[in-house]
Amino acid sequence: MALTPRLDLRQSQSLVMTPQLQQAIKLLQLSNLELTAFVEQELERNPLLESEDGDRADPADQPEQPETRADAGADEPILDGPGTADDAMDVDYDNLYNNDSAADGIGGEAFADWSRGGGGRHDFEDGDANLEQTLADGATLRDHLLSQLNMDIHDPADRLIGLHLIEMLDESGYLIGDLAEVAAKLGCDLGRVEGVLARVQRFDPSGVFARSLKECLALQLAERDRLDPAMAALLDNLEILARRDLPGLMKVCGVDAEDLSEMISEIRALDPKPALRFDHAVAQPITPDVLMRRASDGGWLVELNSDTLPRVLVNSRYYAKVSGVARNKDEKSYLSERYQSANWLVKSLHQRATTILKVATELVRQQDAFFRHGVQHLKPLVLRDIAAAIGMHESTVSRVTSNKYLATPRGIYELKYFFTQAIGSNDGGDAHSAEAVRHRIKALIDAEGRDILSDDRIVELLKGEGIDIARRTVAKYREGMNIASSVQRRREKSLGV
Repeated sequence: MALTPRLDLRQSQSLVMTPQLQQAIKLLQLSNLELTAFVEQELERNPLLESEDGDRADPADQPEQPETRADAGADEPILDGPGTADDAMDVDYDNLYNNDSAADGIGGEAFADWSRGGGGRHDFEDGDANLEQTLADGATLRDHLLSQLNMDIHDPADRLIGLHLIEMLDESGYLIGDLAEVAAKLGCDLGRVEGVLARVQRFDPSGVFARSLKECLALQLAERDRLDPAMAALLDNLEILARRDLPGLMKVCGVDAEDLSEMISEIRALDPKPALRFDHAVAQPITPDVLMRRASDGGWLVELNSDTLPRVLVNSRYYAKVSGVARNKDEKSYLSERYQSANWLVKSLHQRATTILKVATELVRQQDAFFRHGVQHLKPLVLRDIAAAIGMHESTVSRVTSNKYLATPRGIYELKYFFTQAIGSNDGGDAHSAEAVRHRIKALIDAEGRDILSDDRIVELLKGEGIDIARRTVAKYREGMNIASSVQRRREKSLGV
């Protein structure tokens, strides 16, 4: 066979990531703040785009608010999308997102500052502040605590409780609000909320989630293993410390002057407002992308938050005017490209809105039991479940659920928080949620008498109930709930602890 150059014609199909498709995918994963910034840049760049609240906007072009129902067991919702600009380019969007596979001494001014409420100081240290400590590192308290929450708490229900507690922090890191209200809102026991609070109070910075100055200082001392009876008595009498009644303090604490001096030095080294080192913007409320409310017939109505939707229009009349007086080919080409780009942006924003609404509606439908009965009824859910129900790719659902928030009667949640792991069934039945399995493990251990249940025995009992679970999974869940091993529990039983 001779090796000679030749020309061949072949036909093939391939997915081409055009700039327009890349832009549409980028818009889908942007948060509402990022989207607003992007649209503002496009308004400055494209002379054919204008904001809908501009002077030239036609009131007849106002978009309708998308709204849909989300009833458990209902058919696929019909979406009423927002209106589009006149003379928009005809583009097939059916599969736009579906083809994406790819102390020194006692006393001092600190006591006066303390009794006055602190002023502008963040701690009890004397002397000038270190300039380096005043530099902001850009980190926010909420992000810092969320990263610890995701790493230390694996139970999805406990994570939701922890998320609520994070949102209840003031700018100093103190917990404001009533725990009973959290329990009522989430439909769970008060004891469970208190248990999650005890776990998050071990987060960094030390002293965060305290409900009083005494508790804040006690948390920091406990972390340093310095919360002995004498120190506890000192914390119980902070008002005596503020009055600088040293003889009275020595009497109630049962210590001499030297010990009291050391104790006061330790107290002054603590931080009474542990969160002030972080960005204060964490106290700002989240603006939800999707709103949810109960319908008159008992179902749920899901709609987009109009405050987060950018409103842009294509000025077709201006395009027709300037294109008619274009002087050369380059000017006509530029105007045509700007016109197509403007139309594509309007359609991409419309598709983004309807896609977010469709995903949120399906999430509400599948997690209906949680919204009705509380956190213990979270359903095991993965991206594939939502993608299959609405006919989209998993990567699309992943983008939609990131940095998008849903306002519900039980609070504001990021969409991704509704995805929980599932534990399979060994009898062919429905899968069990990981949260429900954790509750069952805890119930078995709480009910044990003299016969301590090993992890292997718990596995046998769960399999007898139709739950297919491995021993290492039982151990992981048990450790996640801060339950000691069978050996430790047996030892504590024998000691009568």
